[in-house]
Amino acid sequence: MNKEEQKTLIIWLKRLLGFTAITLWMYIIYTISQSPAPFREQVPYCMGSTMMIFGVLSMSFKGLEYWERKT
Repeated sequence: MNKEEQKTLIIWLKRLLGFTAITLWMYIIYTISQSPAPFREQVPYCMGSTMMIFGVLSMSFKGLEYWERKT
């Protein structure tokens, strides 16, 4: 795999990760919002899932950027 192919692969992996993270986040927020529990009890789940999903996304992007710099 040459450098140009690797850069293209990295760009598409970033796009796929971003789309997957946002889709997963929207699904989880929707699922939490359908709970009969009051909003006050839903807040920790919304915040926790948001931080976890986008934390993993950020770490993945950092790893891909590191890989991109190496190529």
